[in-house]
Amino acid sequence: MSVIETLTQRNEAFSSSRFSADLKIMPSMKTMIIGCVDPRVDPVDIFGLAPGEAAVIRNVGGRITPSTLQTMAMLRIVAKASGGDIGPGWNLIVLHHNDCGITCLAHSPELLAKYFGVAPADLHALAIADPHKAVAVDVAALKANPFMADPIVGREPLRRDQGDDAPVPESETLTSEISCCYPTNEFYA
Repeated sequence: MSVIETLTQRNEAFSSSRFSADLKIMPSMKTMIIGCVDPRVDPVDIFGLAPGEAAVIRNVGGRITPSTLQTMAMLRIVAKASGGDIGPGWNLIVLHHNDCGITCLAHSPELLAKYFGVAPADLHALAIADPHKAVAVDVAALKANPFMADPIVGREPLRRDQGDDAPVPESETLTSEISCCYPTNEFYA
């Protein structure tokens, strides 16, 4: 059986027995997760999510980029059109991990600079090779975004190991959860 045939069968099984037409477009856990496209760190598996519990945005590195901000703004428009909104009481999780493929792009500074919307000379400030620092950089970028309605109240990155000097297993996932208010404007610059 081909991969497409396998996936088609799985889709048929999902739509016939596991999909619920009663699910709302607004996540029941009032949570948005920004994570990496790496198939080893799927947020659905990491957090044991059921359908409808969280909105998940995935990109290379799970990073906050101009495209990520635009996607977040578009999701807010969808939420408003559906009679809801994204704002106080919501959780935003920035999910990074060790052994991320984004570090393989170090030899392509022009590509990375375009992805992040910065000059190649400014890439060092984004901590691309260090997922621990990168989480803090991305949370700071969200906090500093001028289109956020209110300041984001942050928490320190959550880690399963003890202490900053303790080694983190290759499979370790880093998260930073922040409660946030989303933009008052529908456009991110």
